[in-house]
Amino acid sequence: MNRLFEGVYSGRSVLITGHTGFKGAWLTTWLLEMGARVIGYSLPEPPTEPNMFDVLGLAERVTDVRGDIRHQQEILALIEKHRPSIIFHMAAQPIVLRSIEEPQLTIATNTMGTVNLLDAVRQTAGVDAVVSITTDKVYEDHHWLWGYREIDRLGGKDPYSASKAMAELAIHTYRQTYFHPDRYPDHGVGLASVRAGNVIGGGDLAPFRLVPDSVQALMRGEPIPIRNPYYVRPWQHVLVPLSGYLEVGRRLLTNNAPHFSEPWNFGPLEQVGITVQEIADKLIEIWGDGSYIHTDPDVNQIETFQLRLSWEKAAQRLGWRPVYSWIDALEEIVAWFKAYDRNDDMLATTQSHIHHFVSQATAQGAEWADSINQV
Repeated sequence: MNRLFEGVYSGRSVLITGHTGFKGAWLTTWLLEMGARVIGYSLPEPPTEPNMFDVLGLAERVTDVRGDIRHQQEILALIEKHRPSIIFHMAAQPIVLRSIEEPQLTIATNTMGTVNLLDAVRQTAGVDAVVSITTDKVYEDHHWLWGYREIDRLGGKDPYSASKAMAELAIHTYRQTYFHPDRYPDHGVGLASVRAGNVIGGGDLAPFRLVPDSVQALMRGEPIPIRNPYYVRPWQHVLVPLSGYLEVGRRLLTNNAPHFSEPWNFGPLEQVGITVQEIADKLIEIWGDGSYIHTDPDVNQIETFQLRLSWEKAAQRLGWRPVYSWIDALEEIVAWFKAYDRNDDMLATTQSHIHHFVSQATAQGAEWADSINQV
């Protein structure tokens, strides 16, 4: 399990905010498989019921702390008590449609929650690295056919996107003012932000997301509801961006941390965008039966029609690449949910999915390195 990250997480204390969420549960499981000591911090109530964190029984395997990222003194006390070596900051209000209904909650959680965390790190010795997870939606929408790069302008016309763009500005401010790479010997903190979006995978049970809504409809024998079949998104299996986050974390935990304290994009293998309709059609094909219906509430007019990310920087400087295609991702998702529907041991199932990903990543990484060396 440590082949990808050179054993850097084995025995290390890792704090994950938002550990009970879909991505948080996958990251928690992966880090535990690598021998990390995980401290999790999330709201008292899980994001969905049921939820992947509980399904996997992870509370018994981590230091499970509950609280609210909006409460700065709680975060400070948490970090002072547990002294994590590295923090993966995932705690967020992640649903675009909910952000429209509750903009203040969204901005307080996503923007000020990030500020609270970074200020606690500023006041506490012992944290070596912070990887703050934002989103692909932080970029100002220009309706480009090509992928957004890390140097492109930030923006956001809905409260969720804007809150994450504001979080990116806060990260930049703290990096320039308190954790500047040129002064790394003085503060010893590597600080990076990572941007990925439309992350899909087994265990995601959140509402108002295409794949969870689709799979649950298929499990009930109902048509898949689709708000707009022509939207284009950078769909990627959850383990793809997580592998990027973990690689950035590894780099920040080395002596080269100042060279990697910056924003990073992680996107899918496909350079041609995949539409919502293509996702639904392929899910139905892999599942074995089903159908979809087209719905289009007016609120969706604020969403970006097409969105793509460039991960060239991660490829060139981290040696990172996506492992799964969008079809691979959907096959993994269907396999996970069918195991869930059979009441299989879902912790063992999830661990096996991670092990399979690692074996694929290791093999493809070696092949990719060989091809680059031959150029």
